[in-house]
Amino acid sequence: MKKLLLAASIAITCTSTFTTTASADSFKADVADRATQIEPQVIKWRRHFHQHPELSNREFETAKVIEKYLNDLGLEVQTGIAKTGVVGVLDTGKPGPVVALRADMDGLPVTEATNLPFASTVTAIHEGKDVGVMHACGHDTHMAMLMGAAKILTEQKDQLKGKVKFIFQPAEEGAPRGEVGGAEVMVKEGVLKNPDVDVIFGLHISSGQDVGTVEYKAEGIMAAVDPYRIVIKGQQSHGAYPWLSADPIVSAAQVIMGLQTIVSREVKLIDSAAVVTVGMINGGNRSNIIPSEVELVGTIRSLNPEIRKHIHEAVHRKASHIAESMNTTAEVTLPLDYSYPITYNDPELMQKMLPTLVSTAGESNTVATKAVTGAEDFSFFQEEVPGLYLFVGGKSRDIPVNEAPGHHTPEFKIDESGMKLGVELLTNLTYDYMKMN
Repeated sequence: MKKLLLAASIAITCTSTFTTTASADSFKADVADRATQIEPQVIKWRRHFHQHPELSNREFETAKVIEKYLNDLGLEVQTGIAKTGVVGVLDTGKPGPVVALRADMDGLPVTEATNLPFASTVTAIHEGKDVGVMHACGHDTHMAMLMGAAKILTEQKDQLKGKVKFIFQPAEEGAPRGEVGGAEVMVKEGVLKNPDVDVIFGLHISSGQDVGTVEYKAEGIMAAVDPYRIVIKGQQSHGAYPWLSADPIVSAAQVIMGLQTIVSREVKLIDSAAVVTVGMINGGNRSNIIPSEVELVGTIRSLNPEIRKHIHEAVHRKASHIAESMNTTAEVTLPLDYSYPITYNDPELMQKMLPTLVSTAGESNTVATKAVTGAEDFSFFQEEVPGLYLFVGGKSRDIPVNEAPGHHTPEFKIDESGMKLGVELLTNLTYDYMKMN
């Protein structure tokens, strides 16, 4: 009798597993069909956002387009989060987890130099200067992909359990000077609460990665970023009499060289990459005057919390001691205005969701990658709840990697056919996570 019961139990389990697998396969096949059908609309959305970019914390018109769209889908919509952020909530009416999906909204102060028929001609004031504005990092595609996923998930509401939060975030590139913004502010204003988010997924298009591919990595995938400023103060004098000065320019040169030894001589690079860069030098106004002070501004990138802590200490130590040796002083401000943690993919979540990547993109198109020293404020969400951040290919396969235009450049462009996979991934990650939980 026990053998019969065991056999029956195994049969039921196998049947249940088969039914669940078949159901998932059917769902994903339907998602693929729907993504194909709405691909022209996704491209149309992307081109609209590309042609009408807005700078960080100024995404007013962008937010209006998204708000109207989410309302038209029948979602519960919140606006004005972190100034211009928009959130839509899909409630299936059935108990289950709360899955958040995020896209960033802001453009960059870059003047576009492509020949696209929908190229941006927008200008704005940034740091007191007239600048061109461009979606030079693909945030236009991120919004379009999330809008596509929102449409499919809403249409398939009866197959979902729980709730989905569609988070459209402003100011990923950093709020204007003197302001706050981005993911950190959204978190502080409760974007992951009411309903409480269990997990969050995000994508970034990559102009150097083949269309149809998704790249992933457990743990740190993007670096922490910490801008800094060092002001070196000395004694001004006539340029013809340098012995009367405490020259902050020469001192600054020594400090710059000293900062380079932090990574090359103090960081165990075989464990984790790191960067200390000086990006700006300001000082002096005439060839024959040694000024009284010089300003250095730069960025620190790190992929390990302990290394990050060490670099911060080392910047203070190097700057102050080198300046002292030159009869000058150094005032270090670190972090300067904003600071992003490491973009950290929860290892357990990564393991659980990897089959979703494979079943969506195909095994050969699902690629384990190395960490990059770029940064993302998606990391603030991941500090609160488990999350995954992935890279989706946006490069035509016939373009060599070394000829692909870089992010944050006037020539940046992507192959729009890569967005279809992004729509499918966001949708399937949501469905599979709900099924697992």
